[in-house]
Amino acid sequence: MKRLSLKLKVTLLYSFFMTLLTCAALAILFSLSNQEILASTQNTLKKQVQESMEDVEWEDGSFDLDSDFYDLDGGVYLSLYTETGELLYGRIPYGFDLKPDFSDGQLQTLSDSGRQWYVFDLAHRISGYGLVYIRGISSVTEAESSFRITLRFAMIVLPLLVVLTAVIGYLFTRRTLRPVRRITDTVQEIQTNQDLSRRVELGNGTDEIYQLADTFDQLLDRIERAFRREQQFTSDVSHELRTPITVILAQCDAALADETLNGEHRQQIELIEKKARNMAQIISQLLLLSRADQGRQKLQLETLNLSELTEMVCEEQAILAGEKQIIINTQIEPELYASVDETFYIRMLVNLISNAICYGNEGGHILVSCFRQNGFITGSVEDDGIGISAEDLPHIWDRFYRADTSRSASGHSGLGLSMVKWIIEAHGGTITAESIPGKGTIFTFLLPEEKK
Repeated sequence: MKRLSLKLKVTLLYSFFMTLLTCAALAILFSLSNQEILASTQNTLKKQVQESMEDVEWEDGSFDLDSDFYDLDGGVYLSLYTETGELLYGRIPYGFDLKPDFSDGQLQTLSDSGRQWYVFDLAHRISGYGLVYIRGISSVTEAESSFRITLRFAMIVLPLLVVLTAVIGYLFTRRTLRPVRRITDTVQEIQTNQDLSRRVELGNGTDEIYQLADTFDQLLDRIERAFRREQQFTSDVSHELRTPITVILAQCDAALADETLNGEHRQQIELIEKKARNMAQIISQLLLLSRADQGRQKLQLETLNLSELTEMVCEEQAILAGEKQIIINTQIEPELYASVDETFYIRMLVNLISNAICYGNEGGHILVSCFRQNGFITGSVEDDGIGISAEDLPHIWDRFYRADTSRSASGHSGLGLSMVKWIIEAHGGTITAESIPGKGTIFTFLLPEEKK
């Protein structure tokens, strides 16, 4: 039952136990009912025989029998016999061919041709005539037959009852678990839209599910407040750091402009300038991501020829790649148009190519592809560098994530791929990464194509 939904599991368990309980109750009921029917048949037989004694009288040398003696009341056949066993009056049931001996006041159970009978005799002494026997005969088989009809009817109704129980159980379970479905939908919406302002809001309730939903909403409130504080902190710190970094860079430029500066001091200042520029780049990326988180980073969309734009970026990055003797090859289909923000598209492509250069091998190759496919523009950046391990691959989009091997090169803060992912998704596209350690990595992105 591992793959079944909770609703179905609860329904099956409910139906199973209700069916088991119903069957047990019916078994007990029918067992008691059968005994009760037989006991009732015996009592009716005895009562009819005893009451019939009042219907038999001897007058003027003959028997005078009341008409009730011949009535088939309660399925009891009454008959009058002499002391020697000669039938005088009465009715004998069809199929009863037995001639049992008279047993005064004793109930006899007889079988004949697969049928069972109750026979009850009473001796009655009539004034002016002598001793006679009144015999009552009742069919046990007919009494049980009515019970069997009821049993068959129950066997027909039982499957319908099981189905009805299952349907009612499923509807009840679905209604009961509806708040759980709402909680799940809310979580999925938060994951999809990254909107922490969503709440379950089940309303007032006293059961455990309502308490769970209320606790979940309170947790979301705390998470949203913490997330907002983190966003504001990132934004504030980035803004505050821009001024001192700008001052550092300005002072470095002024110091390097001094021709009297000796070589050792110049190298130290150049190193400071390099690190300061790296810090400035990190601050710029943090500000961009902070504005994106807060929904304040807008795209300036325009229809552009991505074929030409991609080719231009590859030519510019080829200079940087040449420092490591890495060759950038391109396979770009002409006349590919899409609605994009030019600045962000260039930044996205530069991040991917510079990433491939940084983690590529000396004398390696990078292949940049761009082509039309199923209404989308599919682009990819493939390198033959050190690759990314399977354990690290799911985390490369996380901010500041740096693996011990493939993510530890200098000059990279761990924000580049986070920016790439945001840029692609902000344009309504998707991006994926595949990698084999020691053989290379390929990043593939899809952007909606715009017809020209």
